[in-house]
Amino acid sequence: MVSPTKLKSMDFYRKIPRDLTEASLSGAGLSIVAALVMMLLFGMELSSYLAVNTTTAVVVDKSADGDFLRIHFNISFPALSCEFASVDVSDVLGTNRLNITKTIRKFPIDPHLKTTGEEFHSGHGSHDINHGEETKEEIPDGSVPLVSSSFDSFSKHFPLLIVNFNAPWCYWSNRLKPSWEKASSIIYHKYNPETDGRVLLGSVDCTEEAELCKRNHIQGYPSIRIFRKGSDLKEDHGHHEHESYYGDRDTDSIVKMVDELVAPIHPETHKLDLDGISNKTLKHLKKAPVTGGCRVEGYVRVKKVPGNLIISAHSGAHSFDSSKMNMSHVVSHLSFGRMFSPRLLTDMRRLLPYIGQSHDKLNEKAFINQHEFGANVTIEHYLQVVKTEVITRRTAQEHSLVEEYEYTAHSSIAQTYYLPVAKFHFELSPMQIMITENPKSFSHFITNLCAIIGGVFTVAGILDSIFHNTIRLVKKVELGKNF
Repeated sequence: MVSPTKLKSMDFYRKIPRDLTEASLSGAGLSIVAALVMMLLFGMELSSYLAVNTTTAVVVDKSADGDFLRIHFNISFPALSCEFASVDVSDVLGTNRLNITKTIRKFPIDPHLKTTGEEFHSGHGSHDINHGEETKEEIPDGSVPLVSSSFDSFSKHFPLLIVNFNAPWCYWSNRLKPSWEKASSIIYHKYNPETDGRVLLGSVDCTEEAELCKRNHIQGYPSIRIFRKGSDLKEDHGHHEHESYYGDRDTDSIVKMVDELVAPIHPETHKLDLDGISNKTLKHLKKAPVTGGCRVEGYVRVKKVPGNLIISAHSGAHSFDSSKMNMSHVVSHLSFGRMFSPRLLTDMRRLLPYIGQSHDKLNEKAFINQHEFGANVTIEHYLQVVKTEVITRRTAQEHSLVEEYEYTAHSSIAQTYYLPVAKFHFELSPMQIMITENPKSFSHFITNLCAIIGGVFTVAGILDSIFHNTIRLVKKVELGKNF
Protein backbone atom coordinates (compact mmCIF):
# COMPACT_ATOMS: atom_id res chain seq x y z
CA MET A 1 0.00 0.00 0.00
CA VAL A 2 1.01 3.61 -0.62
CA SER A 3 1.74 5.40 2.62
CA PRO A 4 -0.07 8.68 3.47
CA THR A 5 3.33 10.40 3.62
CA LYS A 6 4.06 9.61 -0.02
CA LEU A 7 0.55 10.79 -1.04
CA LYS A 8 1.13 14.07 0.79
CA SER A 9 4.26 14.63 -1.26
CA MET A 10 2.03 14.92 -4.37
CA ASP A 11 0.01 17.83 -2.89
CA PHE A 12 0.03 20.78 -5.35
CA TYR A 13 -1.63 23.07 -2.83
CA ARG A 14 0.61 23.03 0.17
CA LYS A 15 -0.59 25.06 3.14
CA ILE A 16 1.30 27.80 4.90
CA PRO A 17 0.67 28.06 8.62
CA ARG A 18 -1.66 30.98 9.37
CA ASP A 19 0.82 32.55 11.79
CA LEU A 20 3.34 32.86 8.92
CA THR A 21 0.90 34.85 6.72
CA GLU A 22 0.41 38.58 6.90
CA ALA A 23 -2.72 40.54 5.95
CA SER A 24 -2.42 44.05 4.53
CA LEU A 25 -4.77 46.85 3.52
CA SER A 26 -3.33 46.87 0.00
CA GLY A 27 -3.96 43.15 -0.31
CA ALA A 28 -7.54 43.56 0.94
CA GLY A 29 -8.22 46.34 -1.56
CA LEU A 30 -6.73 44.35 -4.40
CA SER A 31 -8.82 41.30 -3.38
CA ILE A 32 -12.02 43.37 -3.54
CA VAL A 33 -11.08 44.73 -6.95
CA ALA A 34 -10.25 41.21 -8.16
CA ALA A 35 -13.62 39.89 -6.93
CA LEU A 36 -15.47 42.69 -8.74
CA VAL A 37 -13.53 42.01 -11.94
CA MET A 38 -14.35 38.30 -11.69
CA MET A 39 -18.05 39.07 -11.28
CA LEU A 40 -18.01 41.46 -14.25
CA LEU A 41 -16.22 38.98 -16.51
CA PHE A 42 -18.52 36.19 -15.33
CA GLY A 43 -21.58 38.24 -16.31
CA MET A 44 -20.11 39.05 -19.72
CA GLU A 45 -19.27 35.40 -20.34
CA LEU A 46 -22.72 34.26 -19.26
CA SER A 47 -24.35 36.82 -21.57
CA SER A 48 -22.18 35.62 -24.46
CA TYR A 49 -23.10 32.01 -23.71
CA LEU A 50 -26.83 32.75 -23.69
CA ALA A 51 -26.75 34.96 -26.80
CA VAL A 52 -27.88 33.56 -30.19
CA ASN A 53 -25.00 33.46 -32.62
CA THR A 54 -26.09 32.89 -36.18
CA THR A 55 -24.58 32.25 -39.56
CA THR A 56 -26.39 33.06 -42.79
CA ALA A 57 -26.03 31.13 -46.02
CA VAL A 58 -27.73 31.20 -49.41
CA VAL A 59 -28.44 27.70 -50.70
CA VAL A 60 -30.60 26.05 -53.35
CA ASP A 61 -34.19 25.79 -52.13
CA LYS A 62 -34.75 22.30 -50.76
CA SER A 63 -38.16 22.86 -49.23
CA ALA A 64 -40.02 19.93 -47.79
CA ASP A 65 -43.41 21.65 -48.11
CA GLY A 66 -44.22 20.39 -51.60
CA ASP A 67 -44.70 22.04 -54.96
CA PHE A 68 -47.53 24.31 -53.84
CA LEU A 69 -47.59 27.50 -51.82
CA ARG A 70 -50.41 29.38 -50.13
CA ILE A 71 -51.01 33.07 -50.66
CA HIS A 72 -53.02 34.62 -47.82
CA PHE A 73 -54.63 38.00 -48.45
CA ASN A 74 -57.16 40.50 -47.16
CA ILE A 75 -57.75 43.28 -49.68
CA SER A 76 -60.47 45.96 -49.72
CA PHE A 77 -61.82 47.47 -52.95
CA PRO A 78 -63.94 50.59 -52.27
CA ALA A 79 -65.32 50.68 -55.85
CA LEU A 80 -65.69 46.99 -56.80
CA SER A 81 -68.99 45.26 -56.04
CA CYS A 82 -68.97 41.83 -54.42
CA GLU A 83 -71.46 40.78 -57.13
CA PHE A 84 -68.67 40.69 -59.69
CA ALA A 85 -65.43 40.54 -57.66
CA SER A 86 -63.47 37.57 -59.00
CA VAL A 87 -60.18 36.04 -57.81
CA ASP A 88 -58.16 34.42 -60.59
CA VAL A 89 -54.81 32.60 -60.60
CA SER A 90 -52.51 31.89 -63.56
CA ASP A 91 -48.89 30.82 -64.00
CA VAL A 92 -46.26 30.19 -66.67
CA LEU A 93 -47.10 26.47 -66.80
CA GLY A 94 -50.51 27.25 -68.25
CA THR A 95 -52.60 27.04 -65.08
CA ASN A 96 -55.59 29.35 -65.35
CA ARG A 97 -58.16 29.17 -62.54
CA LEU A 98 -61.01 31.70 -62.78
CA ASN A 99 -63.36 32.98 -60.10
CA ILE A 100 -62.05 30.91 -57.18
CA THR A 101 -64.71 30.74 -54.45
CA LYS A 102 -63.98 27.73 -52.23
CA THR A 103 -61.33 29.42 -50.08
CA ILE A 104 -62.45 33.03 -50.65
CA ARG A 105 -64.83 35.18 -48.63
CA LYS A 106 -66.37 38.47 -49.76
CA PHE A 107 -67.94 41.17 -47.58
CA PRO A 108 -69.62 44.38 -48.80
CA ILE A 109 -67.92 47.53 -47.49
CA ASP A 110 -68.54 51.28 -47.61
CA PRO A 111 -66.07 53.92 -48.86
CA HIS A 112 -64.51 53.96 -45.37
CA LEU A 113 -63.81 50.20 -45.63
CA LYS A 114 -66.33 49.32 -42.92
CA THR A 115 -68.40 46.16 -43.39
CA THR A 116 -72.01 46.93 -44.32
CA GLY A 117 -73.54 43.46 -44.42
CA GLU A 118 -73.12 39.73 -44.15
CA GLU A 119 -70.79 37.65 -46.27
CA PHE A 120 -71.72 37.76 -49.94
CA HIS A 121 -72.22 34.34 -51.52
CA SER A 122 -72.15 33.91 -55.27
CA GLY A 123 -75.56 33.29 -56.78
CA HIS A 124 -76.75 31.19 -59.67
CA GLY A 125 -73.89 30.50 -62.10
CA SER A 126 -74.03 33.10 -64.85
CA HIS A 127 -72.71 30.63 -67.47
CA ASP A 128 -75.93 28.61 -67.02
CA ILE A 129 -78.26 31.53 -67.68
CA ASN A 130 -80.77 30.91 -70.44
CA HIS A 131 -81.54 33.93 -72.64
CA GLY A 132 -84.14 32.23 -74.79
CA GLU A 133 -84.21 32.14 -78.58
CA GLU A 134 -83.22 35.31 -80.39
CA THR A 135 -85.99 36.86 -82.45
CA LYS A 136 -86.29 39.94 -84.65
CA GLU A 137 -90.06 40.10 -84.20
CA GLU A 138 -91.33 43.55 -83.23
CA ILE A 139 -92.74 43.27 -79.72
CA PRO A 140 -94.53 46.11 -77.91
CA ASP A 141 -92.49 47.04 -74.87
CA GLY A 142 -94.53 47.00 -71.68
CA SER A 143 -91.71 48.33 -69.50
CA VAL A 144 -91.60 51.98 -68.46
CA PRO A 145 -88.45 54.04 -69.17
CA LEU A 146 -87.29 55.38 -65.82
CA VAL A 147 -85.25 58.49 -65.13
CA SER A 148 -83.88 60.00 -61.94
CA SER A 149 -86.78 62.38 -61.49
CA SER A 150 -89.45 59.65 -61.68
CA PHE A 151 -87.62 56.69 -60.16
CA ASP A 152 -88.36 57.43 -56.51
CA SER A 153 -92.04 58.14 -57.12
CA PHE A 154 -92.51 54.84 -58.99
CA SER A 155 -90.63 52.85 -56.32
CA LYS A 156 -92.84 54.30 -53.59
CA HIS A 157 -96.09 53.85 -55.51
CA PHE A 158 -95.81 50.20 -56.56
CA PRO A 159 -95.31 47.31 -54.10
CA LEU A 160 -92.94 45.77 -56.68
CA LEU A 161 -90.77 47.72 -59.06
CA ILE A 162 -88.58 45.46 -61.21
CA VAL A 163 -85.96 47.39 -63.12
CA ASN A 164 -83.63 46.40 -65.94
CA PHE A 165 -80.49 48.56 -65.71
CA ASN A 166 -78.87 48.26 -69.13
CA ALA A 167 -76.58 49.89 -71.68
CA PRO A 168 -77.30 50.00 -75.44
CA TRP A 169 -73.72 49.07 -76.33
CA CYS A 170 -73.78 45.97 -74.10
CA TYR A 171 -74.01 42.58 -75.81
CA TRP A 172 -75.82 40.96 -72.87
CA SER A 173 -78.27 43.87 -72.59
CA ASN A 174 -79.18 43.37 -76.23
CA ARG A 175 -79.56 39.61 -75.63
CA LEU A 176 -81.99 40.36 -72.80
CA LYS A 177 -83.92 43.08 -74.63
CA PRO A 178 -86.38 40.88 -76.67
CA SER A 179 -87.21 38.68 -73.67
CA TRP A 180 -87.58 41.68 -71.38
CA GLU A 181 -89.85 43.55 -73.79
CA LYS A 182 -92.07 40.48 -74.33
CA ALA A 183 -92.20 39.68 -70.61
CA SER A 184 -92.99 43.32 -69.81
CA SER A 185 -95.85 43.30 -72.28
CA ILE A 186 -97.29 40.10 -70.76
CA ILE A 187 -96.97 41.47 -67.22
CA TYR A 188 -98.48 44.81 -68.25
CA HIS A 189 -101.63 43.15 -69.53
CA LYS A 190 -101.74 40.60 -66.72
CA TYR A 191 -101.22 43.10 -63.88
CA ASN A 192 -102.37 46.40 -65.33
CA PRO A 193 -100.59 49.21 -63.41
CA GLU A 194 -103.79 51.29 -63.36
CA THR A 195 -106.26 48.61 -62.27
CA ASP A 196 -104.07 46.12 -60.40
CA GLY A 197 -101.14 48.27 -59.31
CA ARG A 198 -99.06 45.53 -57.68
CA VAL A 199 -96.07 45.47 -60.05
CA LEU A 200 -94.35 47.58 -62.65
CA LEU A 201 -91.47 46.64 -64.92
CA GLY A 202 -89.13 49.46 -65.87
CA SER A 203 -85.89 50.06 -67.73
CA VAL A 204 -83.00 52.42 -67.09
CA ASP A 205 -80.49 53.37 -69.76
CA CYS A 206 -77.27 53.75 -67.76
CA THR A 207 -75.59 55.73 -70.54
CA GLU A 208 -78.28 58.40 -70.09
CA GLU A 209 -78.90 57.99 -66.34
CA ALA A 210 -75.36 57.46 -65.09
CA GLU A 211 -76.04 59.07 -61.71
CA LEU A 212 -79.11 56.90 -61.08
CA CYS A 213 -77.14 53.74 -61.90
CA LYS A 214 -74.26 54.87 -59.71
CA ARG A 215 -76.66 55.50 -56.83
CA ASN A 216 -77.85 51.91 -57.08
CA HIS A 217 -74.29 50.56 -57.44
CA ILE A 218 -74.77 49.18 -60.93
CA GLN A 219 -71.39 47.97 -62.24
CA GLY A 220 -72.39 45.24 -64.67
CA TYR A 221 -74.96 45.33 -67.47
CA PRO A 222 -77.68 44.23 -67.52
CA SER A 223 -78.61 44.17 -63.82
CA ILE A 224 -82.18 43.25 -62.86
CA ARG A 225 -83.08 44.75 -59.51
CA ILE A 226 -86.26 44.22 -57.47
CA PHE A 227 -87.46 47.11 -55.31
CA ARG A 228 -90.10 46.28 -52.72
CA LYS A 229 -92.23 49.05 -51.36
CA GLY A 230 -92.41 47.49 -47.87
CA SER A 231 -88.69 46.89 -47.38
CA ASP A 232 -87.58 49.83 -49.47
CA LEU A 233 -88.64 52.12 -46.65
CA LYS A 234 -86.05 50.48 -44.39
CA GLU A 235 -82.62 51.92 -44.88
CA ASP A 236 -79.35 50.10 -44.34
CA HIS A 237 -76.33 52.37 -43.89
CA GLY A 238 -78.12 55.17 -45.70
CA HIS A 239 -79.14 53.12 -48.74
CA HIS A 240 -82.46 51.50 -49.62
CA GLU A 241 -82.66 47.73 -49.56
CA HIS A 242 -83.46 45.86 -52.74
CA GLU A 243 -82.65 42.54 -54.42
CA SER A 244 -80.84 41.30 -57.50
CA TYR A 245 -82.18 38.65 -59.84
CA TYR A 246 -79.66 36.02 -61.02
CA GLY A 247 -81.99 33.54 -62.73
CA ASP A 248 -82.63 32.76 -66.39
CA ARG A 249 -83.39 35.67 -68.72
CA ASP A 250 -85.81 34.09 -71.16
CA THR A 251 -89.40 35.37 -71.33
CA ASP A 252 -91.00 32.45 -69.49
CA SER A 253 -88.51 32.62 -66.59
CA ILE A 254 -88.97 36.37 -66.16
CA VAL A 255 -92.78 36.08 -66.23
CA LYS A 256 -92.68 33.17 -63.78
CA MET A 257 -90.42 35.11 -61.43
CA VAL A 258 -92.77 38.11 -61.50
CA ASP A 259 -95.84 35.92 -60.97
CA GLU A 260 -94.35 34.34 -57.86
CA LEU A 261 -93.30 37.73 -56.49
CA VAL A 262 -96.74 39.22 -57.11
CA ALA A 263 -98.74 36.25 -55.75
CA PRO A 264 -98.13 36.97 -52.02
CA ILE A 265 -99.23 40.61 -52.46
CA HIS A 266 -102.91 41.20 -51.73
CA PRO A 267 -104.46 42.95 -54.76
CA GLU A 268 -106.45 45.37 -52.60
CA THR A 269 -104.34 46.06 -49.52
CA HIS A 270 -101.01 45.54 -51.34
CA LYS A 271 -99.61 43.93 -48.19
CA LEU A 272 -96.69 41.62 -48.81
CA ASP A 273 -96.38 38.08 -47.46
CA LEU A 274 -92.84 36.82 -48.20
CA ASP A 275 -93.79 33.32 -47.07
CA GLY A 276 -95.81 32.97 -50.24
CA ILE A 277 -92.74 33.01 -52.49
CA SER A 278 -91.38 29.60 -53.50
CA ASN A 279 -87.87 28.52 -52.61
CA LYS A 280 -87.08 28.01 -56.29
CA THR A 281 -87.65 31.70 -56.97
CA LEU A 282 -85.94 32.84 -53.79
CA LYS A 283 -82.71 31.06 -54.74
CA HIS A 284 -82.45 33.35 -57.78
CA LEU A 285 -82.95 36.44 -55.62
CA LYS A 286 -80.21 37.91 -53.52
CA LYS A 287 -79.99 41.10 -51.56
CA ALA A 288 -78.33 43.68 -53.79
CA PRO A 289 -75.22 45.44 -52.48
CA VAL A 290 -76.12 48.49 -50.40
CA THR A 291 -72.66 49.87 -51.11
CA GLY A 292 -70.33 49.57 -54.05
CA GLY A 293 -67.24 48.17 -52.30
CA CYS A 294 -66.00 44.71 -51.37
CA ARG A 295 -63.43 43.17 -49.04
CA VAL A 296 -61.92 40.01 -50.47
CA GLU A 297 -60.12 37.71 -48.05
CA GLY A 298 -58.92 34.13 -47.89
CA TYR A 299 -56.15 32.18 -49.57
CA VAL A 300 -55.25 30.46 -52.82
CA ARG A 301 -52.83 27.60 -53.52
CA VAL A 302 -50.37 28.26 -56.32
CA LYS A 303 -47.49 26.36 -57.86
CA LYS A 304 -43.98 27.48 -57.00
CA VAL A 305 -43.43 29.06 -60.40
CA PRO A 306 -43.87 32.64 -61.65
CA GLY A 307 -47.55 33.50 -61.79
CA ASN A 308 -50.27 36.06 -61.17
CA LEU A 309 -52.98 36.63 -58.60
CA ILE A 310 -55.61 38.79 -60.29
CA ILE A 311 -58.68 40.40 -58.73
CA SER A 312 -61.14 41.94 -61.17
CA ALA A 313 -64.77 42.25 -62.20
CA HIS A 314 -65.89 39.08 -63.95
CA SER A 315 -69.17 37.66 -65.19
CA GLY A 316 -70.28 35.32 -67.93
CA ALA A 317 -73.51 37.22 -68.54
CA HIS A 318 -72.69 40.89 -67.84
CA SER A 319 -70.68 43.58 -69.57
CA PHE A 320 -68.62 46.28 -67.86
CA ASP A 321 -67.76 49.82 -68.81
CA SER A 322 -63.98 49.69 -68.41
CA SER A 323 -63.71 53.50 -68.38
CA LYS A 324 -65.74 53.58 -65.14
CA MET A 325 -64.06 50.69 -63.35
CA ASN A 326 -61.86 51.79 -60.47
CA MET A 327 -59.57 49.11 -59.07
CA SER A 328 -58.27 51.16 -56.12
CA HIS A 329 -57.55 48.94 -53.15
CA VAL A 330 -56.13 48.78 -49.65
CA VAL A 331 -54.01 45.76 -48.73
CA SER A 332 -54.71 44.80 -45.12
CA HIS A 333 -52.68 41.61 -45.39
CA LEU A 334 -50.70 39.74 -48.02
CA SER A 335 -48.27 36.94 -47.19
CA PHE A 336 -46.90 33.72 -48.60
CA GLY A 337 -46.70 30.33 -46.91
CA ARG A 338 -47.96 29.53 -43.45
CA MET A 339 -49.49 32.37 -41.45
CA PHE A 340 -47.82 33.21 -38.13
CA SER A 341 -49.88 34.21 -35.14
CA PRO A 342 -48.76 37.33 -33.23
CA ARG A 343 -48.26 35.10 -30.17
CA LEU A 344 -45.79 32.89 -32.02
CA LEU A 345 -43.79 35.88 -33.19
CA THR A 346 -43.78 37.25 -29.65
CA ASP A 347 -42.40 33.96 -28.32
CA MET A 348 -39.64 34.12 -30.91
CA ARG A 349 -38.34 37.58 -30.08
CA ARG A 350 -34.75 36.47 -30.35
CA LEU A 351 -35.32 35.70 -34.04
CA LEU A 352 -36.98 38.99 -34.97
CA PRO A 353 -33.71 40.65 -36.08
CA TYR A 354 -33.42 37.92 -38.72
CA ILE A 355 -37.02 37.23 -39.78
CA GLY A 356 -40.44 38.82 -39.80
CA GLN A 357 -39.34 42.07 -41.39
CA SER A 358 -40.58 41.50 -44.94
CA HIS A 359 -43.13 38.67 -44.88
CA ASP A 360 -45.98 41.23 -45.04
CA LYS A 361 -44.37 44.05 -47.00
CA LEU A 362 -47.65 45.38 -48.46
CA ASN A 363 -49.66 45.28 -45.24
CA GLU A 364 -51.74 48.39 -44.52
CA LYS A 365 -50.76 50.07 -47.79
CA ALA A 366 -53.31 51.88 -49.97
CA PHE A 367 -53.28 52.16 -53.75
CA ILE A 368 -55.96 54.69 -54.63
CA ASN A 369 -56.80 56.04 -58.08
CA GLN A 370 -58.61 59.36 -57.76
CA HIS A 371 -58.95 59.45 -61.57
CA GLU A 372 -55.80 61.57 -61.82
CA PHE A 373 -54.36 58.76 -63.96
CA GLY A 374 -57.32 58.73 -66.32
CA ALA A 375 -59.54 55.74 -67.20
CA ASN A 376 -58.75 52.05 -67.72
CA VAL A 377 -56.05 51.95 -65.04
CA THR A 378 -54.63 48.62 -63.91
CA ILE A 379 -52.65 48.57 -60.64
CA GLU A 380 -49.80 46.06 -60.73
CA HIS A 381 -47.57 44.73 -57.96
CA TYR A 382 -44.37 42.85 -58.73
CA LEU A 383 -43.39 40.58 -55.84
CA GLN A 384 -40.07 38.74 -55.58
CA VAL A 385 -40.37 35.98 -53.01
CA VAL A 386 -37.57 34.19 -51.19
CA LYS A 387 -37.80 31.53 -48.52
CA THR A 388 -36.10 32.04 -45.15
CA GLU A 389 -35.47 29.11 -42.81
CA VAL A 390 -34.11 29.27 -39.27
CA ILE A 391 -32.34 26.14 -38.00
CA THR A 392 -31.21 25.56 -34.43
CA ARG A 393 -28.46 23.25 -33.18
CA ARG A 394 -29.34 23.55 -29.54
CA THR A 395 -30.30 19.89 -29.42
CA ALA A 396 -28.38 16.84 -30.49
CA GLN A 397 -29.77 17.18 -34.02
CA GLU A 398 -30.54 20.10 -36.27
CA HIS A 399 -34.12 21.29 -35.89
CA SER A 400 -35.98 23.76 -38.07
CA LEU A 401 -37.52 26.44 -35.88
CA VAL A 402 -39.47 28.33 -38.52
CA GLU A 403 -39.90 28.56 -42.28
CA GLU A 404 -41.33 31.69 -43.87
CA TYR A 405 -41.46 33.47 -47.19
CA GLU A 406 -40.39 37.07 -47.39
CA TYR A 407 -40.79 39.31 -50.40
CA THR A 408 -39.96 42.65 -51.91
CA ALA A 409 -42.71 44.64 -53.61
CA HIS A 410 -42.70 47.18 -56.42
CA SER A 411 -45.99 48.72 -57.54
CA SER A 412 -46.97 50.62 -60.65
CA ILE A 413 -49.98 51.63 -62.71
CA ALA A 414 -50.63 50.87 -66.36
CA GLN A 415 -53.35 52.01 -68.72
CA THR A 416 -54.97 49.28 -70.74
CA TYR A 417 -57.54 48.83 -73.48
CA TYR A 418 -58.98 45.91 -71.56
CA LEU A 419 -60.85 45.70 -68.28
CA PRO A 420 -58.77 47.18 -65.42
CA VAL A 421 -57.58 44.70 -62.78
CA ALA A 422 -55.51 44.53 -59.61
CA LYS A 423 -52.62 42.25 -60.47
CA PHE A 424 -50.09 40.70 -58.09
CA HIS A 425 -47.28 39.13 -60.10
CA PHE A 426 -45.17 36.83 -57.94
CA GLU A 427 -41.86 35.19 -58.73
CA LEU A 428 -40.20 32.75 -56.35
CA SER A 429 -36.45 32.59 -56.05
CA PRO A 430 -34.82 29.15 -56.62
CA MET A 431 -32.52 29.99 -53.69
CA GLN A 432 -33.34 30.19 -50.02
CA ILE A 433 -31.75 31.98 -47.07
CA MET A 434 -30.73 29.60 -44.30
CA ILE A 435 -30.06 31.10 -40.88
CA THR A 436 -28.39 28.66 -38.50
CA GLU A 437 -28.13 29.11 -34.74
CA ASN A 438 -24.69 28.13 -33.41
CA PRO A 439 -24.86 28.00 -29.60
CA LYS A 440 -21.68 27.74 -27.51
CA SER A 441 -21.07 24.44 -25.77
CA PHE A 442 -21.39 24.24 -22.00
CA SER A 443 -17.85 22.86 -21.70
CA HIS A 444 -16.57 25.95 -23.51
CA PHE A 445 -18.46 28.12 -21.05
CA ILE A 446 -17.00 26.26 -18.02
CA THR A 447 -13.47 26.43 -19.48
CA ASN A 448 -13.75 30.20 -19.97
CA LEU A 449 -15.17 30.56 -16.48
CA CYS A 450 -12.22 28.72 -14.94
CA ALA A 451 -9.82 30.79 -17.04
CA ILE A 452 -11.43 33.99 -15.77
CA ILE A 453 -11.26 32.96 -12.12
CA GLY A 454 -7.71 31.55 -12.33
CA GLY A 455 -6.41 34.38 -14.50
CA VAL A 456 -7.78 37.17 -12.34
CA PHE A 457 -6.65 35.41 -9.15
CA THR A 458 -3.11 34.91 -10.54
CA VAL A 459 -2.76 38.43 -11.89
CA ALA A 460 -4.06 39.89 -8.63
CA GLY A 461 -1.58 37.76 -6.68
CA ILE A 462 1.32 38.95 -8.84
CA LEU A 463 0.27 42.58 -8.48
CA ASP A 464 -0.06 42.16 -4.72
CA SER A 465 3.41 40.60 -4.50
CA ILE A 466 4.95 43.39 -6.60
CA PHE A 467 3.18 46.06 -4.59
CA HIS A 468 4.14 44.43 -1.23
CA ASN A 469 7.82 43.96 -2.22
CA THR A 470 8.01 47.53 -3.51
CA ILE A 471 6.80 48.89 -0.19
CA ARG A 472 9.33 46.72 1.74
CA LEU A 473 12.13 47.92 -0.51
CA VAL A 474 11.19 51.57 -0.01
CA LYS A 475 11.12 51.09 3.74
CA LYS A 476 14.62 49.49 3.70
CA VAL A 477 16.03 52.38 1.68
CA GLU A 478 14.54 54.94 4.06
CA LEU A 479 15.87 52.97 7.05
CA GLY A 480 19.38 52.88 5.52
CA LYS A 481 19.40 56.63 5.03
CA ASN A 482 18.58 57.19 8.69
CA PHE A 483 21.63 55.23 9.79
